[in-house]
Amino acid sequence: MSVKSINDQYKEDYNRIASHPLQAWEWGEFREKTGISVLRRGVFNGDKLTNGFQLTIHPIPHTPWTIGYLPKGEMPTKEILEELTIIGKKNNCIYIQLEPNIQVQGARDKVQALVQSSKFKVQGSTHPLFTKYTFILDLTRSEEDLLKNMHPKTRYNIKIAKKHNVEVKEDNSQKAFERYWELTQNTTKRQKFYAHTKKYHTLQWDTLSHKITDNNLTSHLITAVYQGKILTTMLFFVFHDTLYYPYGASSNESRNVMHSTLTMWEAILWGKKHGLKAIDMWGALGPNPNINDPWIGFHTFKERFNPKHVEHIGSYDMIINPLLYQLYKAADKLRWLYLKLKR
Repeated sequence: MSVKSINDQYKEDYNRIASHPLQAWEWGEFREKTGISVLRRGVFNGDKLTNGFQLTIHPIPHTPWTIGYLPKGEMPTKEILEELTIIGKKNNCIYIQLEPNIQVQGARDKVQALVQSSKFKVQGSTHPLFTKYTFILDLTRSEEDLLKNMHPKTRYNIKIAKKHNVEVKEDNSQKAFERYWELTQNTTKRQKFYAHTKKYHTLQWDTLSHKITDNNLTSHLITAVYQGKILTTMLFFVFHDTLYYPYGASSNESRNVMHSTLTMWEAILWGKKHGLKAIDMWGALGPNPNINDPWIGFHTFKERFNPKHVEHIGSYDMIINPLLYQLYKAADKLRWLYLKLKR
């Protein structure tokens, strides 16, 4: 086994082995456009690419130090951890955050061995960036079965939206994207959470294709129109045989016609129509969530479609500079405290 840097000639082979949109080659191309350094490595068995990863390097403002981020990769092997150590030292990383796309079931022993390794300083992250839990809905089930097993309230809301002639369709026009951004601003203000900038969303939208092709990451806007106005927009990724739901935004107008519920249902049917096998709803709270949690509304909305609640192994920090790591953790806690007070 050998690990080496890979270039565009390996794009197709790399995408075949990547298991999540955040590891897709196209995602790296988008991140490069935001000004972030993107590094790709391939693990080769002879001449055959068998594994690999894509990570980003994030400068800490006003310092010579950086943080590495490797989201939704495979379980790190000894060879990959050795390569990450080299990358971390070369790029002045204080640490590299790892969030493997690995479900807990059957992986506990591997995680324990990783954390307890004496050669590599790896510990549970104090500031996870990706949710540990998500919802995954099986799209190979029949439409009748999906309807029968969802929450009665959700099934009723779908009927209400149809009764009011809410129209849901894929709309990848520039006009729809501008409305998506407008609704995103409204939703973040209403729900009091942070979102990426318009530049971030625009670069992402412009970089990713909107036509489904084998092994490429694509993005798609599903919109709900009521009385001539777009009231809900949901942005989906398609990668391999899975539909992903990372972003959604809706208007407070005409909520009684249940436009958001119908949008999700029609997106599920859209995924089935394109032969996709599952929809990953991109995040959920843990078991028995607090009803006062600020994300409970998003969690409940997804849960009522009766998806499977899936737990991943979580977030880990591979520490490159132990002293600076402790200082950074303390400073980061103060920063988030300030942001919460400001909000």
